[in-house]
Amino acid sequence: MEWFLKSASEVYALDYFGIIIVVSLLECVVPRRDVGNALRLRWLSNFGISIVGTVVIRALFPLVGVGWAALCSERGWGVFNRVPSPTWLTFVVTLLFLDVVVYGQHYLLHRIPWLWRLHRAHHTDQEYDFSTGARFHPLETIYTNAVMIGAVAALGAPPFAVFVAQIVSTAIGFAEHANVRMPALLDRLLRLFVVTPDMHRIHHSRDAGENQFNYGATFPWWDRLFGTYVDQPAKGQDGIVFGVEGFDGRKHHMLPWMLAQPFLHEPGEDVAAGPIPGTIAASDTLEV
Repeated sequence: MEWFLKSASEVYALDYFGIIIVVSLLECVVPRRDVGNALRLRWLSNFGISIVGTVVIRALFPLVGVGWAALCSERGWGVFNRVPSPTWLTFVVTLLFLDVVVYGQHYLLHRIPWLWRLHRAHHTDQEYDFSTGARFHPLETIYTNAVMIGAVAALGAPPFAVFVAQIVSTAIGFAEHANVRMPALLDRLLRLFVVTPDMHRIHHSRDAGENQFNYGATFPWWDRLFGTYVDQPAKGQDGIVFGVEGFDGRKHHMLPWMLAQPFLHEPGEDVAAGPIPGTIAASDTLEV
C-alpha cells in the first residue's frame, strides 16, 4: 500500500502538469476565441489561488483522496468495506457515485446563497481558458473536499478507484475549460461520454438563463438525467459573455480581490435588508 500511495502521487503530478501542457498548446493552435490582454495576470492569479487552496487543504485535511480511501479500507468504514462486491462493480460504482456527488455539490454552490459566495470567484473570471479550471476559492475547496471525504467514507470506495476518479476529474477539469475550437461532430460524439469545452462553456455565461445549466464535472449524463442540460447558448459559442454582473474590471483578475470574493456583495443584493454584515460592494476600494 505504501508503494501504491507513493506512485499515485507521482502519477497525479504527471496527470496535472501533463494536461496543462497539452491543453495550453491546443489553445495556441486552435483557439475558440482571441486571447484577452489580461492573460498573464489571469494565469498568475488563477494558479496563485489554487496554490493557496492546496496549502489550506493540506493543513486541514492531512489525508485526502487515495490516502483517505486507504485509511477507510483499513478501518472497515463504508458500504464496500462491509459488503463483499465484485471488484469491477466497486470500481464502476465508485466512479459514478463520486461524479454524481460532484454534480450535486456544484448544483448547491449555485442554489444556496452563502455557497454561491464561495463559488463566485470561479465565475468572475471574465475570460475562459484552462486556467479557469484552477480558479477556486480556498473556502470552496474546503467545502468540496469535506463533501468528498464524507462520500468516500460512506461508500467505502477502494483506493485505486478513488485514484482513477481523481486523475480523470483533474484532466477533464482543465480540458472542459479549454479555449479550444472543436469540430461540431467531434464535440457531439465526445459529449455522449464526457463533458466537453463547448458544453461547459455555456455554464460560464453571464446570462442567468444559461449559467444554471450544465453542472456536470466529468460525465454529462447527470445534467440530462436531472433536467439541467442545455445543448447550445442562445447567441452561439462565440457570443457568450463571461463573468458575473457587477464584477467587471481588471482588479477582479487580481489574487487579493479573488480571495475577497465571499465578502463582496453583488449590486442590488439584499436591497431591502441592506448588505450582509461583513461584506463590501464589489465597486468599493479594497486595501491590499
